[in-house]
Amino acid sequence: MIPTTSLPTSSAHIFATLFVTCYVGSIYVSKNARLSFSKTEADLDYGYTRPKELNERWRDDPDVIRARLVAVSIATLLCCAIVFGLMTTVSGNGNDQLTASQLTGIYLGFTPTKILPHLVTPVLFLGPLYGHFLLETLPYQSNWSFQDNGVSLLFSLTCMRNYIVAPITEEIVFRACVLTVYHLTQASRTRMIFLSPLLFGAAHIHHAWDTYNRYGRSPAALKRAVIGTAFQFTYTSVFGFYCSYLFLRTGSVFAPITAHVFCNIMGVPQPGYDISQRPDRKLAIIIAYFLGIFGFMFVLTRWTHTEGSLYWT
Repeated sequence: MIPTTSLPTSSAHIFATLFVTCYVGSIYVSKNARLSFSKTEADLDYGYTRPKELNERWRDDPDVIRARLVAVSIATLLCCAIVFGLMTTVSGNGNDQLTASQLTGIYLGFTPTKILPHLVTPVLFLGPLYGHFLLETLPYQSNWSFQDNGVSLLFSLTCMRNYIVAPITEEIVFRACVLTVYHLTQASRTRMIFLSPLLFGAAHIHHAWDTYNRYGRSPAALKRAVIGTAFQFTYTSVFGFYCSYLFLRTGSVFAPITAHVFCNIMGVPQPGYDISQRPDRKLAIIIAYFLGIFGFMFVLTRWTHTEGSLYWT
């Protein structure tokens, strides 16, 4: 039996802010994880970054990636430890059946789920997948290389960051930990789905500084940083709505993680680009995109239904 408790809403806000601060702040604690830029101003052609100068530290530098992977991993463990501390109070609140560690695992969604929730996101991306199919860039097609697109990518630091550590740690912190504390306030599902992910979007705002510096510290670079950050905030917030729904619906953090990994691999859908690459298949590409959207709407509730979900009774 899962014990019930009521955490004050103000306390949940404090804990959620602490989680976000801990995660984002971790990459600025270590000198090796922090970025450094010169004060060079450059007027560059649109879409081009300036050359990297000596002694600068950019986010894709191998030593920066390594330091940040360690930092966010430690931050994630710390956030889970905080939730464990909360669960010691919950487990002692008239409950003699579940230990604090068991409750932590249940609330954070460290429980397996069926396969169907993991397939919802690929349905949504039917259009982009069809575009890749036409270009023969899907795995084992003629324009896909096992060595270059498989082995080399899989064992690269950027792959480790983008497709493994970032999705896992971000979903544990921004979904599992944040939604746990809001669930303890007995917040409504609507509020948890549409308000808590705004923290996830806000956590990406610090990338604006990186963009501004890499694109030359000029007015054009500032404009690019502002527009890019606004788009990223919107996109990550909307994505957060979806992942929060998956987490609450399934009671498992693994479904949001696989969705996060898949979306990072696929990138933002670009129907215009797909059509420009294969204009002879324009109608088929448009149909594939619409089939993906309607298919997603059809399977979302059906494939994510999970008996016994703590968050969706």
